[in-house]
Amino acid sequence: MDVIWVLIPLSVVLVLVAVRAFVWAVRTRQFDDLDREAARILFEEPGQDGKPHGEQRHD
Repeated sequence: MDVIWVLIPLSVVLVLVAVRAFVWAVRTRQFDDLDREAARILFEEPGQDGKPHGEQRHD
């Protein structure tokens, strides 16, 4: 029964850390544009040579 005196403050600290992380994410605009990031994986971006990353150069 003495362990409850450790678990209650520990759980309060963990909740405060989680709330602080959520507030940080909202203030740094982590949730602003979810649609663009969700669709970004569907399209290949060109590499430095102008070709998509998946293609290999055959010179």
